[in-house]
Amino acid sequence: MSEFVRVEEGSAAGVATVFLERPPMNALSSRLVEDLAEATRRLQEMEGIRAIVIWGGPKIFAAGADIKEFLNRSETEAKKISQRMSEVFANISGLPQISIAAVNGYALGGGCELALSADFRVAGDDAVFGQPEILLGLIPGAGGTQRLPRLVGLSRAKEIIFSGRQVKAPEARAIGLADQVVPASDAYQTALRLARRYAAGPSALASAKRSISLGMDMPLPAALTLESEEFAAAFATEDARLGVASFLEKGPGKAEFSGR
Repeated sequence: MSEFVRVEEGSAAGVATVFLERPPMNALSSRLVEDLAEATRRLQEMEGIRAIVIWGGPKIFAAGADIKEFLNRSETEAKKISQRMSEVFANISGLPQISIAAVNGYALGGGCELALSADFRVAGDDAVFGQPEILLGLIPGAGGTQRLPRLVGLSRAKEIIFSGRQVKAPEARAIGLADQVVPASDAYQTALRLARRYAAGPSALASAKRSISLGMDMPLPAALTLESEEFAAAFATEDARLGVASFLEKGPGKAEFSGR
């Protein structure tokens, strides 16, 4: 049974929320990471869930790894910690559902890397992002050196990682680290509204997500082949038939999809 992560359905049709619950800072201990892994496995099997929100609560998203667990660790053990966190965050990134991180307060270190693994980030105006590992004589080890440059560009990512400085919400929005900035009290509800919109969309959203996410790491010819395969898969769905019929009868943007 999960101790620090709770998955709850019912906040909106087709939407589930992944709650981080390890007060006071939601530090990403090895136990919490395993709870995230279990939550991810559950989400992969939840066919009725089309979008998810990841939220650490109204005060803090996640202030990084549990530093106490770093004490007296060997190089081999450190590598295992990094590999496991990277694996879990990659599985979150690879979920078929559209994912939105609702960020209040600190999202630092592993917390920032967790937010980066989501498709979108809705930040409260109290949100603070950062990769401060360099200040410990370390580097990000759960995707920060890879996902951050892909999101904000190489030079900006280097500056953030090399300095270890904190990035407040307005700057995060300006550089593309946050997709929206809203009043802190509205962050979760805004993320839910966004998730509700995607949950009402066609099953082709999962195909689009796979095509973009996997294609980014492929040579262009292979990525274009993948796109054609995902297009064909979407073409064969009930939603495609509904969408085309609705367009011809009512015009664009009026289809009601089944999710199949």
